[in-house]
Amino acid sequence: MRSRSAALAVLALLVALPATAVAQSPGSQSPVATAATATSALTPPERLDAPPAGHRLTGQQVEAIAARVPKVIKARRKYPRSYPSAYLKGPVLWQASFFSRDRPPKEIAQVYIDDASGRVTEAWTGPQVAWTMARGYPGAFGRKVNSPWVWMPLTLLFVVPFVDPRRLWRALHLDLLVLAAFGVSVAFFNDANIDVSVPLVYPLLVYLLARMLWIGLRRPAPGSTEGAPLRLLVPVQWLAVALVFLTGFRIGLNLTNSNVIDVGYAGVIGADKITHLSALWGHFPSDNPHGDTYGPLTYLAYVPFELVWPWHGRWDDLPAAHAAAVTFDLSCMGLLFLIGRRLRGPWLGVVLAYVWAAYPFTLYALDTNVNDALAGVLVLAAIAFAISPTGRGAFVGLAGMAKFAPLALAPLFIAHRPRRRALAATLACGAVVVAGLAFAAAFGGLHTFFDRTISFQASRGSPFSIWGQHGWHAAQVVVQAGAALLAVAVALVPRRRDVIGLAALAAAVLIALQLGVTHWFYLYIVWFFPPVMVAVLGFHPEQVGALEMATRSRAPAPAPALSPEPASARLL
Repeated sequence: MRSRSAALAVLALLVALPATAVAQSPGSQSPVATAATATSALTPPERLDAPPAGHRLTGQQVEAIAARVPKVIKARRKYPRSYPSAYLKGPVLWQASFFSRDRPPKEIAQVYIDDASGRVTEAWTGPQVAWTMARGYPGAFGRKVNSPWVWMPLTLLFVVPFVDPRRLWRALHLDLLVLAAFGVSVAFFNDANIDVSVPLVYPLLVYLLARMLWIGLRRPAPGSTEGAPLRLLVPVQWLAVALVFLTGFRIGLNLTNSNVIDVGYAGVIGADKITHLSALWGHFPSDNPHGDTYGPLTYLAYVPFELVWPWHGRWDDLPAAHAAAVTFDLSCMGLLFLIGRRLRGPWLGVVLAYVWAAYPFTLYALDTNVNDALAGVLVLAAIAFAISPTGRGAFVGLAGMAKFAPLALAPLFIAHRPRRRALAATLACGAVVVAGLAFAAAFGGLHTFFDRTISFQASRGSPFSIWGQHGWHAAQVVVQAGAALLAVAVALVPRRRDVIGLAALAAAVLIALQLGVTHWFYLYIVWFFPPVMVAVLGFHPEQVGALEMATRSRAPAPAPALSPEPASARLL
């Protein structure tokens, strides 16, 4: 009983923490502090000693008010010769920025001041000066998905159906709790506390990496039944009904209460350039100057939607981005059902589609209208076509031409059985990559393409990793080298050679790569989440619903199967 209470307490904490952060205003900021405020244009006043027209404060008064803020005083102690500059920020706000005397100058502090009251509404130092996404503005990512009335029920729906009261300490429970625990990090992120939110991610990633390697490298003995049956608290038919309602809810929330961040906006811009046969890389507009950091397939994927809902040259509602995000989301759900159905039968297809629909982070990605679920789609497609060397090679190549990192999966998928046809998988993957590079050469040139994508991503700084926060560059190189070695090693070492093993090791490689990146964000979870669930849930040979548990426990043991071939061989 105590163990059950402890497990329920952990689950309650995981559910409640993200909602607690949402219920508070980020960093105890004023309601004035919104993402729109952060992006308002700056205008230097004509004079610092006189109020501009329609304003009460002067620039000098604004600078003096900002200089008295405690965190600004602390920041300026590190830069004794720093100096202020005052700017008008929209019709009612001022911004005071403090710069070091370095060459070029570095902005070390930023303060927003309400003109009417002279009150400081926001004050930022450190990385949050340059990174507005680190300030915890309400609704900046996904809007309503951060509400406790959305996040808490989804977390419960994701975990509770798979709780086995008879075996609380089974590995599946820990797997689900770890996946849900990313929400604890989001809680601190939404509270603008990235010094806590960022380090919390790494133990979770390391656990999932170890778990996927354990599943992928552990070869079951011939004729073994692998894991224990998957015991559901409710009949799988209930999950099917819930899946229908969750799908409608997700689409409805996307259409009525979601936002398009720069990632989705970049896809629409790129699609517009393609349809107009314009240069793509190196020619993005000023309101999204680094939107050209993706592979060619990312922009091509947006073309059908941009043709139906053309871009109007500005960052408006961008219906094409919404349509693309919904399509990527539904495609992941459909592929998970297909893989599960082939692997164990329709029940596993329903379960896999359900966990995608119930997991808060897939809705987080959907309601920011980003392209990250596209990576999930292409990796899932490669798994679904595991039986075809040409198919799996082509889809791995497509994934690499969308997001680059999935190219690290090529050795694993090429070496998948039948190994005698590895050349076909290699040629298919290579043909897709060559076609993608040819496209890049035609729409900007290979040099510009490399400079704006791989080179930019490799050289950018970011406070959203422990490497970027602390400057641990030597340790980062070791982790990155380890990820590269892992990507090759999993193709060579003895391993589980069915679809479950393939999904587990694919997830392991993606997680290892993410452990070493300088810029990591929660949207990247949807890259590895689908193969993780295929591996974790597919590991169980059958499902037992709540109504069947008692009957199963009293029934005599079934006779051994006539064929020792595991059900997962159906996809091979």
